[in-house]
Amino acid sequence: MPFDRRKQRPRIGYAGLAAAALTLALAGPPGASSTTAVLTVSAIVNPNCTISTSAVSFGRYESLLANATTPLNAAGAVSIACTKGSVPKIAMDLGRNPNGGRRYMALAAAGASSPADTLYYELYQPPSSAPGTACSFPGTAAWGPSSAQTFTPGAPNGRGSRSYSVCGTIPAGQGVSMGSYADTVVATVNF
Repeated sequence: MPFDRRKQRPRIGYAGLAAAALTLALAGPPGASSTTAVLTVSAIVNPNCTISTSAVSFGRYESLLANATTPLNAAGAVSIACTKGSVPKIAMDLGRNPNGGRRYMALAAAGASSPADTLYYELYQPPSSAPGTACSFPGTAAWGPSSAQTFTPGAPNGRGSRSYSVCGTIPAGQGVSMGSYADTVVATVNF
């Protein structure tokens, strides 16, 4: 340690004072001890799904020409995203104009409050439960509200969206009035 000759005593300096202060700050009180406790953390992840659709748009039905003997086919889609480990099942109701357990699109007469004519159609499940499988016509498994008509895709292995074809057919030979026909079908995912 350097000495200050003028005062004949050792000079501690700022570095020495800082080291001494740090030592005192880090030293606990005499006889201090510690103990521990376990904190439990938990969460519950419930099964959940989201669902969206894209329309089945048949376009032009030509009852006197092409569709007099040949059905008109079109495809739409239903997309779901579900919690990993859930077991989704997709059902579709019979639409707004059912009759005898069958789906019908309705034509509203100008100024009328009830449908004037209907056009029979059906929706079918895709031929495979793999996402993105294209339709094959004619469809074999009707898509409907009963448990026998419910589509069961494979279990999700992540939360990403998966899309499934909705296969639509208007049977041939229907003698209906000209105009635009439409229906609204509600798709439901149960999980």
